Amino acid sequence: MGKTQLNVRSVYFFVLMFLVSFKSLVTKAQPPLYLGDDCDFTPQKPLSNAYKSNINNILSWLSSDAATSRGYNYKSIGNTTPVYGLYDCRGDVVGYFCQFCVSAASRRVLQHCPNRVSAVMYYNFCLLRYSDQNFIGNVTINHPRHHVGNKTVSDIEEIQKGEDFMRSLIRKATVETNKLYYMDGFNLSSTQRRYGLVQCTRDLTSESCRQCLEAMLAQVPKCCEHKLGWLVGTASCHIKYDDYMFYLFNNQSYIVPGLTAKHGDDTRSRNLIIGLSVVGLVALCLSIYCLCYWNRVRKDGLITDTIPLSAYTNLPIIPLITILESTDNFSEASKLGEGGFGPVYKGILPDGRQVAVKRLSKASSQGTEEFKNEVTFIAKLQHCNLVRLVACCLEENEKILVYEYLSNASLDFHLFDDEKRKQLDWKLRSSIINGIARGLLYLHEDSRLKVIHRDLKASNVLLDDEMNPKISDFGLARAFENGQNQANTKRVMGTYGYMAPEYAMEGLFSMKSDVFSFGVLVLEIICGKKNSGFFLSKHGQSLLLYSWRMWCAGKCLELMDPVLENSYISNEVEKFIQIGLLCVQEAATARPIMSTVMLLLATDVMNIPKPNKPAFSVGRRTSVETSASKTSKSVSINDASISSIAPR
Repeated sequence: MGKTQLNVRSVYFFVLMFLVSFKSLVTKAQPPLYLGDDCDFTPQKPLSNAYKSNINNILSWLSSDAATSRGYNYKSIGNTTPVYGLYDCRGDVVGYFCQFCVSAASRRVLQHCPNRVSAVMYYNFCLLRYSDQNFIGNVTINHPRHHVGNKTVSDIEEIQKGEDFMRSLIRKATVETNKLYYMDGFNLSSTQRRYGLVQCTRDLTSESCRQCLEAMLAQVPKCCEHKLGWLVGTASCHIKYDDYMFYLFNNQSYIVPGLTAKHGDDTRSRNLIIGLSVVGLVALCLSIYCLCYWNRVRKDGLITDTIPLSAYTNLPIIPLITILESTDNFSEASKLGEGGFGPVYKGILPDGRQVAVKRLSKASSQGTEEFKNEVTFIAKLQHCNLVRLVACCLEENEKILVYEYLSNASLDFHLFDDEKRKQLDWKLRSSIINGIARGLLYLHEDSRLKVIHRDLKASNVLLDDEMNPKISDFGLARAFENGQNQANTKRVMGTYGYMAPEYAMEGLFSMKSDVFSFGVLVLEIICGKKNSGFFLSKHGQSLLLYSWRMWCAGKCLELMDPVLENSYISNEVEKFIQIGLLCVQEAATARPIMSTVMLLLATDVMNIPKPNKPAFSVGRRTSVETSASKTSKSVSINDASISSIAPR
């Protein structure tokens, strides 16, 4: 072991020295370039806690939404102290590049513009704005800003050609295409080209956009027309003109002419050398990464037992004697229940806090690796719809997790009990669905990690004093790298009735497999029935298929739990059922991502797509399940949890 660690350290040292010596050859990938803000025009003033909270919420929403939108969006949050927010990425920037820029702006705005009721942040790839006044759809042309390059232009004819060209772009953006942005180039001569971009925030009408762009163009003679390379803009629009194609991703700068690429053989040769060098470096690092990864990660993707727990988390450690005292030596009277991980006990810490103590069973197939896996994820994830891990204990071969105590147990405890589910009216059930969706959205798109839960089900949704849902049990969770969308495992782990077909059959899991589980949960919450046992009822088919057929027949309200009869809102129930059916479609690509699900849940004006036929039920006694059950090492009484299956 010592020799292996020495070799790994030597390799790391070699890589570090190589990177240092290589730094002069490789230019760093440029982050979004900060251009400025309008903070000087907005005085500082004390802000209420409610308004500060709304600012944080709107910035969080703008950052997460940018990953999946068309490059722009706007929203308001709050009633008594509303905050209106907007982001608008450059017309050729969407997805990761857009989110990267908007996230950078969201982080910087609170640092550069503290205690402001409104602010605008300008970056090369995006604009971010918030205010206590509703600016959506209104043109802002005050406080124009400009940036100019170092080169000068004295030829009047060239200046006129540039102005005519920019006017043609304005016409194309607002009249011919109605995109509210346009970028193009023209030949100034046989050897020279010029490039331009015009763009408005896409909350404006075409006419408002045209007025804004014309106003910015009118500023050019005052500041910039004798400069080659300029940008003029305000919070609603901007125009840019230069002698290089600045609107491609692989250029390093947006407005700084000193960083522009020079065309010619020298540049191509240098780029070729750098390119080949980068490829070599990447290959070297990839090889080293694979070597280390092979040594520390099992084939099922869980962290091995060779690295101490302290390497993963800074969680407080509670002495075992304190755990024993708080649970009365793990007495039966303190026991709350039992899961695949082991028994769970209620405890009271010396400071009076009530906690739930999860004790790893010696006989549990969910061993040390899964224990560390859960600690790793929950320690790094903080959200109001995720269960909070308080501490852990590792003494005398005990592996114990200490969570916040949630007095109302798990969702299945209420939902599948004939008496208790009568307390779950429609308002409460819709609130639970929305809360689960928010928690899952955080895991997939808003947290520091891109986490796939892999075991979302009713028994893994806990309820607090006010019946707010909190997703729990991260023993099977997996984190994806940036850009990774799916993974494959030979060790299928999860629960019958909630597993997506591509995961159950082929071991493929992704955000869309969690979306499938969420869809099953939505239908179960509305119907008050378990998917895994529904086929045994008088309907003779799975809950998913029965729900889809009833929806196709226009009878989806007949799916509703009868106890909701006096509290339901028909159009909401129908919408939630349709969204649930979208989530359980057989093709993973057809299922929505969670940010789309949240949008559909929150709006009544959007047209919701028609769902396709759902996947086969993995809760039925099919040949696949029969085969799987024979190789299962751990089956819980309620949910038939699968610990190890070799997929076909």
